[in-house]
Amino acid sequence: MISDPNNEGDAVEESLDSGHRILFGLGNPGAEYASTPHNVGFEALDLYATRLQLEFELQPQLSSAIVEVPDSKIVLVKPTTFMNLAGVALRKLWHHYGIESAHQIFMLCDDFHLPLGGIRIRGAGATGGHNGLASIEDALGCNEYPRMRLGIGGPGDDSVKHVLSKFSSAEQKVVDDLLINASCAAEDWATGKSIVDLQAQYNRRKPQAGS
Repeated sequence: MISDPNNEGDAVEESLDSGHRILFGLGNPGAEYASTPHNVGFEALDLYATRLQLEFELQPQLSSAIVEVPDSKIVLVKPTTFMNLAGVALRKLWHHYGIESAHQIFMLCDDFHLPLGGIRIRGAGATGGHNGLASIEDALGCNEYPRMRLGIGGPGDDSVKHVLSKFSSAEQKVVDDLLINASCAAEDWATGKSIVDLQAQYNRRKPQAGS
């Protein structure tokens, strides 16, 4: 396990000026999973990369597709493992980039406990039953790492079907706005904005009026 004994949750942020900042999206690889609720973490990073005019490159040795932002230590990551094995990729990335603290990793994932379009950023927290976060927590040996949960709405009676089905056309408009905001929040974190400031700017239970 990768331990982070100096972390004390939301109230503590370490100076990351000299280390990498890893933006780690959770999702499933493969075209059949594109544009499904479980892959909103991937898609937010896709938007971020598009703004930078960069493309993800497959790195099999790291079990990931990666963008390394030029002239920075910012790395965008989409693991090529399936969701419940995301920690396998994280372990490889941890050693490859010489990461020293879980504060250097910002996780992006879906959350069906949040209404569609909602955003919740935290510096630590429980998995909430999310298999991808459970794998990450197992790899890190702690739950004290920054994360952004993206609301995909309640699953009804079948959570698996919900997270792996395509959004409806009506839902997609809300999702498009959600992804824009999430990609901007990810970029703000990568360029140094604090968790507290990100929470004040982006956290919301529902889509903003007029969005």
